[in-house]
Amino acid sequence: MGQAYNTIAFDANKCDGCGDCMTACATAKTGTVDQSRSRIQIVGSADDGFELALCRQCADPKCVTVCPAAALTKNYANGVIDWNADKCVDCLLCTVGCAYAGIALDAGTGHVAKCDTCEGSPACVPACPHDALTYVTTSRIYNEVGDWEDLFAPGLAGCQGCNTELLMRHTLRRVGPETVLATPPGCVPGMGSVGFNGTTGTKIPVFHPLLTNTAAMLAGVKRQYKRVGRDVTALAIAGDGGASDVGFQSLSGAAERNEQILFMVVDNEGYMNTGMQRSSCTPYGAWTSTTPIGKGPGNIPSQGKTQDAKNLPLIMVNHRCEYVATASTAYMEDLYDKLDKAILASKRGFAYLHV
Repeated sequence: MGQAYNTIAFDANKCDGCGDCMTACATAKTGTVDQSRSRIQIVGSADDGFELALCRQCADPKCVTVCPAAALTKNYANGVIDWNADKCVDCLLCTVGCAYAGIALDAGTGHVAKCDTCEGSPACVPACPHDALTYVTTSRIYNEVGDWEDLFAPGLAGCQGCNTELLMRHTLRRVGPETVLATPPGCVPGMGSVGFNGTTGTKIPVFHPLLTNTAAMLAGVKRQYKRVGRDVTALAIAGDGGASDVGFQSLSGAAERNEQILFMVVDNEGYMNTGMQRSSCTPYGAWTSTTPIGKGPGNIPSQGKTQDAKNLPLIMVNHRCEYVATASTAYMEDLYDKLDKAILASKRGFAYLHV
């Protein structure tokens, strides 16, 4: 497996060109507030928007390729492209080779200068008052779990672009092989978690309960394993319909009894596997096949779902569960941190994770 690295990300929609990041960089690297000597440059205008001139620490750096003196090298320990002043002949070919204007002549020294991420703590990021700059550190997840066994079989039949498969694979990698999985009717088994055509979709024991009894069946499985002296993680991956609607009585009962299970809800805000019908987690005003927008019977205007979404995480908090959290696959570091806490909490009682 390759190596992943942290990186500085830029959101042009949040940038107003204030230049605070350049001042912070110039101060940290040159001891001055001269923005022209900053290794990060915001370019553009308020009318047309702003772009970022910054070393991307490329995996295949063209600046390294064109440097005739080998003054630039890729550091595979931290991902930074290092510059060696003793070797540099000031030919400036690297400034031509970089497509991101990430390396440029520093007039104060007469040499080129580029970002080195301030040894993993870039000064520009906290200086930005609009959060247009972030230091993305999710590489640690890839480096840590990338070699772990994927406990879902390849080729699951998920819809293109759906993040559920991403969630399933990451979750099982983290939970590990000593797991029993319950996936009630919905997108997760529909993608093949319980297998099809005589094959199994996972490399761990998995069963397909009813919508109404997922938590009850899983609680019984966990108790039987405890009875025979085996410590396994009892994991449910259910949709919002199977948790907030049809399966709520089973979920509520298991939470109230503080059963030692980890119940994960994949909330895509509807019954997507059977035609995109509304669930109680569908937001107010949303269009589904059962809450259309337009003219209804009798030519009466229909404005989508007329009820607010059920706040299932808050309801689970009121059950006094061992652990309750919300997460998103858009923020993988946060998801992993909460998943770690949920796994530990499930050893003591009921852990609920709403994704």
